[in-house]
Amino acid sequence: MLIPSVAYPTYEVGAVVAGLDVRRADTPPADADGVVLVWLNSPGNPHGRVLDDDELRAWIDWGRTHGVPIASDECYVTLGWDVEPRSLLHPAVAGEDHRGLLAVHSLSKQSSAAGYRGGLLSGDPALVRRVWEVRRHLGLLVPTPVQAAMTAALADDAHVDAQRERYRGRRDRLAAAVRAAGLRIDHSAAGLYLWVTRDEDCWATIDWLAGLGIVAAPGAFYGPSGERHVRMALTATDERIDTAVERLSG
Repeated sequence: MLIPSVAYPTYEVGAVVAGLDVRRADTPPADADGVVLVWLNSPGNPHGRVLDDDELRAWIDWGRTHGVPIASDECYVTLGWDVEPRSLLHPAVAGEDHRGLLAVHSLSKQSSAAGYRGGLLSGDPALVRRVWEVRRHLGLLVPTPVQAAMTAALADDAHVDAQRERYRGRRDRLAAAVRAAGLRIDHSAAGLYLWVTRDEDCWATIDWLAGLGIVAAPGAFYGPSGERHVRMALTATDERIDTAVERLSG
């Protein structure tokens, strides 16, 4: 399985559960020897990097050339700040042909519904059917009450807009304080995280933040390429974000 160089750990865990090895790549490799699936994540966790249309098309072309499905985790796609993220299935990217493509979306971010474990797949009907068959036999279909909650959430854009603006306010305040404290933010054009560095080992930054009473995630958790960054989340309450801003400014 191919996953991004810096990635949410669950992709690698899924590969292990399936008995697969993991390779990391941010651009299509020269060959597809042994590759059975590619995971993309745009906007990305932990860094908020957004793949542009050309990058998405390059993966689509590569996957179709080599017969490898491309799955895109798009649970942050409604949370664009500096750019507007595109789905892998957007007509400007894939046209009307979804062969070999899967877009994976979740209500956990846009609707603060993480506890519901509610998400959806779209794209190539043949691939969706295969996933549905596996989940059905493993007893992993979504319960009816959760489906009802998802239907209500997906029919209401107002709460998504309100939540996005709440996150935007937190991001603006925290990002300004992080930069004023002398740190650099890389990528982070979308999503719920700031990818922050002091150009040192991530554990040194974690120790410095801990001295201020601020908890962040070490970038090494997300792959070797993250060893000089930390992930700061916008999911804390407004009160907690404001406290972190005060501590960074002190």
